[in-house]
Amino acid sequence: MSRWGKPYKDKRNWKEYNEELVIRGKFFFDLDFVDQWDSELKKMNLGKRGSPFRFPGSFMQFMMIWHQYLDYRGLEGMARSLVDLGLIPRYGDYTTFWYRIHDMMPELDISGMQYAELGTDGTGLKTNNAGSYRIMKYGDPDARKRKHLVVIITADVRTKKIIGIESHIEGTGSSEPETASKHITDAVMKGTRVKEFYGDGAFDVNDLFNALNLTKTKPVIKIRKNASADHYRGSKYRRRAVRDYKEKGYKSWAADNSYGMRWPGTEGIFSATKRKFGENCVSWSTEGLESGGYQRFWIYDYINQRAKKEVKCMN
Repeated sequence: MSRWGKPYKDKRNWKEYNEELVIRGKFFFDLDFVDQWDSELKKMNLGKRGSPFRFPGSFMQFMMIWHQYLDYRGLEGMARSLVDLGLIPRYGDYTTFWYRIHDMMPELDISGMQYAELGTDGTGLKTNNAGSYRIMKYGDPDARKRKHLVVIITADVRTKKIIGIESHIEGTGSSEPETASKHITDAVMKGTRVKEFYGDGAFDVNDLFNALNLTKTKPVIKIRKNASADHYRGSKYRRRAVRDYKEKGYKSWAADNSYGMRWPGTEGIFSATKRKFGENCVSWSTEGLESGGYQRFWIYDYINQRAKKEVKCMN
């Protein structure tokens, strides 16, 4: 059965995209912290009470990236090698790395982002290391007790720039529509003009339509099949969207609003992040799981966007 709609045309500049993929690898060895070690520590310790910091935040961010592949003891070994090479003056033990990295959640940088077309969606990460073969062979007696880690992101569907990340254990935390509303409001408060918002049927709720109206954002949200526009039920803006959707029908509405654009901004990022870092996030604590999920998507965004900027400067 053939897919309806226009055939997909890949319009990427493959020469530039190939260079982006290559440059991403550079940021695993971003040693800028070496030159600013002393000056950064001086700023961090200015006015600090108690024991002073011995390692700058940029160095810990560097180690956080490598923590996606190495455990904390492995990070200590890596730091020892940097000392042996004369790049840093000292190394910390694995406990120090745990304290500094365990709950680290760096802020997403959206400075200079004037306009955005956003999409929000969520995905799940496994909270155990059991392989599929082991589960198939021996079963998983704790399957009913074990919860997934839910990560919800909001990103620009054109540039794949993530502007918000929410991470929580399944059954807790904010819903997808609530998270989308918060991320959009935060972006607007930081000076970004949000033109459109893309979402599937899970975002067809009155509160989100009202929030989008306040930020003057056009909703491109798939309406539920049983939706009715005959009566006012909490949001006149949703009622307007329901009428437009019903009049055009799904296929015509989707084509007119480029509804398929929501996929690159969310599902594309989920797929790329899981391929690069895996889909298991393991920690003994809830805080560790939540920060681990956040860090994974923050790192992908950091590397991806820096590579895009560097390629753009080269051209």
